[in-house]
Amino acid sequence: MQKSTFRIKKMDCAAEEQLVRMKLEGMQSIKQLIFDLGERKLEVIHIGDVEPIADAIHDLKFDDSYIGSEPVDAELHLASENHERKLLIYVLLINAFFFVLEMVTGFISHSMGLVADSLDMLADSLVYGLSLFAVGGTILRKKRIAKVSGYFQLALAILGFTEVIRRFMGFGETPVFSTMIYISFFALIGNAFSLVILRKSKSEEAHIKASWIFTSNDVIINIGVILAGVLVYITSSRIPDLIIGTLVFAIVMQGAFRILKLSK
Repeated sequence: MQKSTFRIKKMDCAAEEQLVRMKLEGMQSIKQLIFDLGERKLEVIHIGDVEPIADAIHDLKFDDSYIGSEPVDAELHLASENHERKLLIYVLLINAFFFVLEMVTGFISHSMGLVADSLDMLADSLVYGLSLFAVGGTILRKKRIAKVSGYFQLALAILGFTEVIRRFMGFGETPVFSTMIYISFFALIGNAFSLVILRKSKSEEAHIKASWIFTSNDVIINIGVILAGVLVYITSSRIPDLIIGTLVFAIVMQGAFRILKLSK
């Protein structure tokens, strides 16, 4: 494994950076791209010969020059991958636990908000599981993982909207507000802890960004379900719960589209 450095004089804004990414990220030999727009510099972590990478960059005609290559400390790189893998396992376990908890309590308390959040937790758990397979893989593989995650979350959102519509039509009972509030509060703590864990990875790669988006959405959702529980108590109506269920799946769908954009 090597780190090859290029100076790209015409790469002075995000648009040129994106063009370089599009040119290189399909190459199986590339592990990571590190951009420095201020210095107009690109570092490529890769395996194998540097010539195909240099040729691809040169095709863009951005006045590039190859500075040189140096070996990457394999043990240090492996340690970083193992650290990332451990963090993902932690957040996977957190989300899997709250998926089961919210699904069970959601059905018992007749809360669409809790059921919606539990399905979002399920999506998160699968995303983190898929991300574990991406650790140590090529950029192309990581983007494919992000794409699978995005499509799965989109499918869950569509199913959720269907159930919300069914309940708006008169099916279902008024939820137990106290269960909504207590369970969502505990889930909020769990998701906040997951964000802290993900922040420690300091990774800018697609599969980790996807995980960050999922968990950030969860924090917003947990707060929404708590507020819905308060409104259910005040109004003695299931409408606030159905409204938050609708908003939850809208957030889930928005997150899915953001992740699919990352995977391009």
